Amino acid sequence: MSGNSETKVRPVGQEEPADADTKRKRQDVAPWAVGAIIAAVIIMIAASLLRSSWMPPTLPMPHIGPPWEIAQKLSPRYLVLAVWFSGALGGAGVLAALWALRRGESLPIRTLVLTGLLALVILTVLPPVGSTDSLDYAVYGHIAALGHSPYVMVPAQYKALTHARGVPGGWEHIPSVYGPLATLEQLVAAKLSGPSLARTVFWLKVVNAFAFAGVAYAADRLLRSDKAARARAHVLWTANPLLLWNLVAAGHIDLVAAAVGVAGLLIADRWVAGPPLRRALLAGLCVGAAIDLKANYALFLLALCWAFRRNIRELLLAVAGSLLVLVPSYAASGMAAIKAPVTRAANVTGYGFYGFYGPFLHHLGLSLKYAAFVAAVLLIPVAWLTITRLPAGLPAGGSGGSSPLANTAGPREGQAVRAALALGLTWLLLWPDQFAWYSVIIICVLVFYPATRIDWLAIAWLTALTIADMPGRGLHPTARLGSLPHVLQIQFLQHLAPLVMLVTAVALVVWCINGHWRAGATGPGGNMPLAAPTESSS
Repeated sequence: MSGNSETKVRPVGQEEPADADTKRKRQDVAPWAVGAIIAAVIIMIAASLLRSSWMPPTLPMPHIGPPWEIAQKLSPRYLVLAVWFSGALGGAGVLAALWALRRGESLPIRTLVLTGLLALVILTVLPPVGSTDSLDYAVYGHIAALGHSPYVMVPAQYKALTHARGVPGGWEHIPSVYGPLATLEQLVAAKLSGPSLARTVFWLKVVNAFAFAGVAYAADRLLRSDKAARARAHVLWTANPLLLWNLVAAGHIDLVAAAVGVAGLLIADRWVAGPPLRRALLAGLCVGAAIDLKANYALFLLALCWAFRRNIRELLLAVAGSLLVLVPSYAASGMAAIKAPVTRAANVTGYGFYGFYGPFLHHLGLSLKYAAFVAAVLLIPVAWLTITRLPAGLPAGGSGGSSPLANTAGPREGQAVRAALALGLTWLLLWPDQFAWYSVIIICVLVFYPATRIDWLAIAWLTALTIADMPGRGLHPTARLGSLPHVLQIQFLQHLAPLVMLVTAVALVVWCINGHWRAGATGPGGNMPLAAPTESSS
């Protein structure tokens, strides 16, 4: 019996729920999902507090924090096992929460937000874990503070010059591959912190925290008219343990680039009021800043060009806005700032399904040196297939006039967000040089896109690579963890993670062809059907 006055006849063989207990059992997914998310976050915080027990290199803490840590030494073997468990638990919790929303269950939005924001604050004031990249950022900032170019001087030279402790070994002979705006951020952090690399990373993590909170706030405000869409956004972003670990705890600069870039996409899609030409220019400025932080966000500029392709003035203004940021900064930094990332891109080192450890090319009898070439050949047709076949439409909360931030003229069917998702997915799944934190390029736009099977694909990919990247670069498992954890790590890195990457890439192509993005699909709030791309949106 439904809640309205109309009596519905059930098909033959369909039984009515026996009692309220049956209904409660059917709705048990949400509490378990939230519990798994919270438990994963707690483990990650504990591992960050005990960084010196398991995470190299040794990082001297400032006499007066932040950052802070517990100096107590514990067995790295058990801590690393706990970190792996937190990655699996966090991924399972996010997937379960998405499944609960798919079943029509309610999630406690306030609990999700408080969990995410509390974890954000705590992880910001703790030392970096899970990756040594943020220490490289700090070194590049100190190189700039000494008056040298981080695109020329490498961390090994800085270490020899200053005798600094805490310089990671993995990138000692590699110059900065980040944009001039990233170097400026690192320089300011170095100036604020003095000689301490730990304090420098803290200031960089503060910027990351504001970027993370900014995206969470935008999603909460723009989607507030649809409770399910709002809950989904906080599951994918705010309370997502995998993002908190890879971007906040580790302090990767990708987070700032994603936040600035997605702001430009939302402006282009008319989620923010303003005259069209001014919006196009502002969108270009934001995306240009994202590229100036990390070059792979040039995909967002391509997305803007796709969104504005039928209005030449808006397209030119968007490109001009990006160039207004990029040209002066790279002119000031010199050709070395361009050479470093180009050289890095040409030397693929990742372990995608046909990359460093993957099985694909090996089984075809091809050398791994062809990985980048094969990926480049696949990228264009798959990108075109994805961008023309991805469903059109915006979440209910983003419809024109539903938000005080939205333009009353209505959005352009989310073309910039949709194009960025299509291009980001193609690059993430096909390019061999990938790491877990790179997934933020699609997660930041996925929260503003309707619920589809892409949610499952993205979280499965992120979970697999998060665990494969754990416990972090630079940790030598054989020496510190023992034989069994070492075997587990190698097996996951070499076999399971590449297999998941291959399956997700194939799934994307299959769904593009058959259009089965979700059986009986609706928008996150259940009130907007997903539409196939139309002439106006493709």
